[in-house]
Amino acid sequence: MSKKQAEEQEMEMNEAAEFSGQHESEESIADDLPEDARSNSDTDQILLDQQNKINELEQELEQLKETQLRRAAEMENFKKRLQRERDQVFQTSKETSIEAFLPVYDDLLRTLNALESANADKAYIDGIRLVAEKFEDVLNRYNVETINETGVPFDVDLHDALMRQKPEDNSIESGTVLQVFENGYRMGEKTLRHAKVIVSE
Repeated sequence: MSKKQAEEQEMEMNEAAEFSGQHESEESIADDLPEDARSNSDTDQILLDQQNKINELEQELEQLKETQLRRAAEMENFKKRLQRERDQVFQTSKETSIEAFLPVYDDLLRTLNALESANADKAYIDGIRLVAEKFEDVLNRYNVETINETGVPFDVDLHDALMRQKPEDNSIESGTVLQVFENGYRMGEKTLRHAKVIVSE
């Protein structure tokens, strides 16, 4: 065998060895890849599974949001209802307390009128008047109005008719308040005590 033939044979053997090594390297890389990444169909399936999982998580998140919003609305309604109940209890307590003091105020006014009619000592009358005025200031602070008008139409929401009588003046219409025996009181829309009145026939 000539030297040239020996060199050609050696080159062919080197190329064969190089090809064999490259082939083995490619097979090794392929073996290292995960099973689900070796084909397009496997990759598509993975992406589809991931998208389904994302959709499920988004649905769960939306449900959680709706639940939280509903609970927040329920809590807000509960707070409003509780506040209304508190306001109602406070208003009822205020009305009850003021109503309990009304007879005292009536007695002060009657005492003042009696002292003025008896020409009592001026200093004594001024002292009683001062107490009555302070009491009236408290009533005004709580928006309590006195019901003591005469010449107005009888109103069942404001008046309690003790009796009916024919008026001296024929021009007065029937159902008109002629006289107030006892003052009534109203706080806002609530009548604390009806005025006791005489009504025209």
